[in-house]
Amino acid sequence: MLHQIQKLCDRVASSTLLDDRRNAVRALKSLSKKYRLEVGIQAMEHLIHVLQTDRSDSEIIGYALDTLYNIISNDEEEEVDDVEEENSTRQSEDLGSQFTEIFIKQQENVTLLLSLLEEFDFHVRWPGVKLLTSLLKQLGPQVQQIILVSPMGVSRLMDLLADSREVIRNDGVLLLQALTRSNGAIQKIVAFENAFERLLDIITEEGNSDGGIVVEDCLILLQNLLKNNNSNQNFFKEGSYIQSMKPWFEVGDENSGWSAQKVTNLHLMLQLIRVLVSPTNPPGATSSCQKAMFQCGLLQQLCTILMATGVPADILTETINTVSEVIRGYQVNQDYFASVNAPSNPPRPAIVVLLMSMVNERQPFVLRCAVLYCFQCFLYKNQKGQGEIVSTLLPSTIDATGNSVSAGQLLCGGLFSTDSLSNWCAAVALAHALQENATQKEQLLRVQLATSIGNPPVSLLQQCTNILSQGSKIQTRVGLLMLLCTWLSNCPIAVTHFLHNSANVPFLTGQIAENLGEEEQLVQGLCALLLGITIYFNDNSLESYMKEKLKQLIEKRIGKENFIEKLGFISKHELYSRASQKPQPNFPSPEYMIFDHEFTKLVKELEGVITKAIYKSSEEDKKEEEVKKTLEQHDSIVTHYKNMIREQDLQLEELKQQISTLKCQNEQLQTAVTQQASQIQQHKDQYNLLKVQLGKDNPHQGSYNDGAQMNGIQPEEIGRLQEEIEELKSNQELLQSQLAEKDSLIENLRSTQTSPGTNEQSSVTASARDSEQIAELKQELVTLKSQLNSQSLEITKLQTEKQELLQKTEAFVKSVPVPGESEAGMATETTDVEGRLSALLQETKELKNEIKALSEERTAIKEQLNSSNSTIAILQNERNKLQVDITDSKKEQDDLLVLLADQDQKILALTNKLKELGHPVEEEDELESGDQDDEDEENEDDGKDQDDI
Repeated sequence: MLHQIQKLCDRVASSTLLDDRRNAVRALKSLSKKYRLEVGIQAMEHLIHVLQTDRSDSEIIGYALDTLYNIISNDEEEEVDDVEEENSTRQSEDLGSQFTEIFIKQQENVTLLLSLLEEFDFHVRWPGVKLLTSLLKQLGPQVQQIILVSPMGVSRLMDLLADSREVIRNDGVLLLQALTRSNGAIQKIVAFENAFERLLDIITEEGNSDGGIVVEDCLILLQNLLKNNNSNQNFFKEGSYIQSMKPWFEVGDENSGWSAQKVTNLHLMLQLIRVLVSPTNPPGATSSCQKAMFQCGLLQQLCTILMATGVPADILTETINTVSEVIRGYQVNQDYFASVNAPSNPPRPAIVVLLMSMVNERQPFVLRCAVLYCFQCFLYKNQKGQGEIVSTLLPSTIDATGNSVSAGQLLCGGLFSTDSLSNWCAAVALAHALQENATQKEQLLRVQLATSIGNPPVSLLQQCTNILSQGSKIQTRVGLLMLLCTWLSNCPIAVTHFLHNSANVPFLTGQIAENLGEEEQLVQGLCALLLGITIYFNDNSLESYMKEKLKQLIEKRIGKENFIEKLGFISKHELYSRASQKPQPNFPSPEYMIFDHEFTKLVKELEGVITKAIYKSSEEDKKEEEVKKTLEQHDSIVTHYKNMIREQDLQLEELKQQISTLKCQNEQLQTAVTQQASQIQQHKDQYNLLKVQLGKDNPHQGSYNDGAQMNGIQPEEIGRLQEEIEELKSNQELLQSQLAEKDSLIENLRSTQTSPGTNEQSSVTASARDSEQIAELKQELVTLKSQLNSQSLEITKLQTEKQELLQKTEAFVKSVPVPGESEAGMATETTDVEGRLSALLQETKELKNEIKALSEERTAIKEQLNSSNSTIAILQNERNKLQVDITDSKKEQDDLLVLLADQDQKILALTNKLKELGHPVEEEDELESGDQDDEDEENEDDGKDQDDI
């Protein structure tokens, strides 16, 4: 056979015909499964050479890839006998890893294989995918590194998910599984190559949880991408892919059947959710995923499965664990879970139904552990939930009719049942209700238990110590001791109650001092821890059990070294480190259920401080007490300042509100000022327009004659009127000086006569326009006064309504029921009165705001009215000045007219005398057209005639 394989290898290496080489490779493929070692040793180099040189022929490439796969792969035929199977498997694994190492020694071979995957031909791509998958299974980290540094190496492999041939796509999913295993860098690249969307699409196409093994492979790949990879988890959440998970859990009420594949798929889907909200993730990332799961309805869907019937036990258990981590530490989800009811008659809270399963010894162990984990997660950082659980144990809230079972009653029933596992679970659950909550530790001290008829009730604390002293099973005692240690830590009042029973301290010292077997050492260690807690958190309120006396008791009966040694038994226990790793109580069997995760934190916190407290002297204790007092005083001062700061913050908030209110009022006032300014500007514009109109009217009237233009009159401004009056005065003087000159005097008098008429007409027109403007302003003043009166009436009306509302408010206050009435009626009526009072106060506040706004508007109107009055006063002053000027002009014109009349009379008398004397007299037009010489001659003749007379 070796000779035949050698001959085939020679044909592959030396034959020039492609068909001959193809046939030789086909023959090697057929021999490669049976004679794997021989073919691998002699043919691997030739097959790699074929991949490099014969890429044009897909058939020979396919044969070569299949042969390499058979050589490297560890898939064994079923023909191997059972006796030889183990040895054969070992040899196969060794061969596979050796051949893989030979193949990847040259990194170019892996790069060549990646380039062949780009071929679309089925006979090339499919065997190439299988070969690369086999390489990754054999030597994953080395092959991953080669692919990571190869250009576009990961991107080429991502294209396999988009292949339309399901065989290649499904094997591509398996290839990516092997590629992404434990390699964060490749996981990030695959995620950012849109892997989430493609995988979710494949799951949807395959039928979600009802799909086949392809869905399982996709879910495993998703887990590889998300587990312990914060970057991918954030990308998954930001891409809104959490919303796409909700349809996975829509299993319906008519459970049509739960096939093995469906159970596997749902199990993986639930695990994928837990990967996103795992307690080991960063708190911020976990809470954001929890928020998204509640908002998209995923948590509600999980709770539906939780309360459904017919769900397989392993799916129900995993669903409980998943819901636990979805609600853990996130208040909104915890509140929703508290409101979920089981579909029973009558409906019961889901928490109660789950606790019934936890304390039922007939339920599967893993289911009881899951319920305990769910209860712990519900109470984690949830003081509201802790208070609700503890309140179900208090006397005032217990249902006296006994129709419904509460969570507290179930826990007490489990705490004191005969089943040690129920005892342990109930004790741990109750301890979580007290975790880091001093208020509930004090409240739980009020719980009283009825032991038997005729006997007085016993406190829960005392009943726990009674059961301890009865020598029950180790698991029960460990659970009760963990409960007591959690209860008494950081709660001096609980320590006082515990020490008040004189039998408790002797019991603890007796347990610690005895030399018992290895099984009892853990109980001794827990008793030492409990006794140490009573010392460290002792407030010395009981004189017989003060700190110093307890330490003296330990030193006498136990010995300090022996006490510390027994205390160290807890952390040295083999199950202690296992419980401290994860919050989930995950135990292979009930006998391993010893420690709680949160309790291990408490031990780690208290072990050191208790050791120091035991070795401290009384003086050191006194100093520590003084330091504590100082710290308490300091804390009180800090608290005082905190309260002051809180009050100042409230005052600051009130001042901020006042500032915001004043800002709004300021803006309103600024708006009002702007409006008033615009109105004032409008009045100014109207006033300027009036002045312009008054100025334009005079030149318009004077344009019809030449006299006004000759005298240079331009009455656009009031000052021009004064110039006109001066010119008239100069004309009057000119007329008096030239009275003797008849012709020029007549001409000047006529022009002057024309000018006063024009001036009188212009003055009359201006006066009329001033009167009209003043009348308009007076009308606007009347309108503003009427608006002001209406505003005043409205303000008075609103004030009256305010008084009426205040009277109604007082009447409602007086109508509050007296204390003699029933509490329920008082509460109802008080609520009604408070509602009415708040409505009336709101209405009163609105009326006050409206009155304030009206007052501001009234003030604005008053300011506007004052502005208008001042404008009117200015206009009236100018009008009076104009009227005075006009009156002066009229007087001067009258004087000129009288003067002219006198001159006319004189001229007429002289003319008549001349006519009587027989002197020829020219006509008036001739006199006007005559020259100055003739006028002189006539004057001389007139003088002579007068002398003769």
